[in-house]
Amino acid sequence: MYNFRTDLAVERREIYRRANQLEDEISGIETEEEKVNDSIQVSRVKVTNEQGEQAIGKPIGTYITIDVKNLKIANEEEIKEASKIVGEELKELVQKHLAKLDDILVVGLGNISVTPDALGPKVVNQIDITRHIINYLPQYVDQENTRPVSAISPGVLGTTGIETQEILKGIVENIKPKLLIVIDSLASRSIERISSTIQLADTGIIPGAGVGNKRKELTQETLGIPVIAIGVPTVVEAATIAADSLDLFIQKMSNEVKQENNTNQEKLIQLLEGLKEEDKYEMIKEVLQPGEYNFIVTPKEIDELIENMSAVVANGINEAM
Repeated sequence: MYNFRTDLAVERREIYRRANQLEDEISGIETEEEKVNDSIQVSRVKVTNEQGEQAIGKPIGTYITIDVKNLKIANEEEIKEASKIVGEELKELVQKHLAKLDDILVVGLGNISVTPDALGPKVVNQIDITRHIINYLPQYVDQENTRPVSAISPGVLGTTGIETQEILKGIVENIKPKLLIVIDSLASRSIERISSTIQLADTGIIPGAGVGNKRKELTQETLGIPVIAIGVPTVVEAATIAADSLDLFIQKMSNEVKQENNTNQEKLIQLLEGLKEEDKYEMIKEVLQPGEYNFIVTPKEIDELIENMSAVVANGINEAM
């Protein structure tokens, strides 16, 4: 198993293919890509069997990645368009598991006091909640077209002393929703994907897995009902930034060498370019870890990015419901 250090199935697929120098698709993996417009692209990765599962370390299921460019400067119309795409993709996943008016529980994971981890709670604050209105004020809702939706932000183990899985088991047993939608911040292996990518998966989630802080998994096997996970990368490792920077440095030197036609420099560039991405990442991580320098890093614009992305995800959920 590779040390992917990313929660995104699309990145794991890319890493595995590069590491194994595969030109064809991985056995047990099916993919398709759709360019919605100049700003939004959708990638779908389906893990179809155990071979695909073992290759990228993700359970059998569907993983949808929605990439939104320039989110930190997105205007209201662009956020609305991204929300629409999220809603359409989420609706298709939900319809595979639920009848039209089955109950849904939305769960916002994370710590609202820590900005990169605040996505889940911020999304929950913007969800259209209907369960209590249907139960206590039925005369004010369209009973034939309104789905019962409830939501909760259970906090984190460090502040509650309770595993999220334990909290959700109690809620599921009492209010008996038919499906969970869980929102969480993720880790990525690409600087470009920070708060500009949304992953939807119908396989549940293991909170903290991307940063090496695994908590008890939230899946159909552990909770007894289907779990759809919505995640947004908000952090990367320092080793990832260093590896990406090295790629840019190598590319710059390669371009200069091609212009100068210097034989000795060209040999050096060929040697550097021969390094596999996984080799560079592991080499840099090995240098950083002994001194505890392999930090988890988030961009300086994270406040605005979280606000925009929480609006995209929340509006997408509301539209899908």
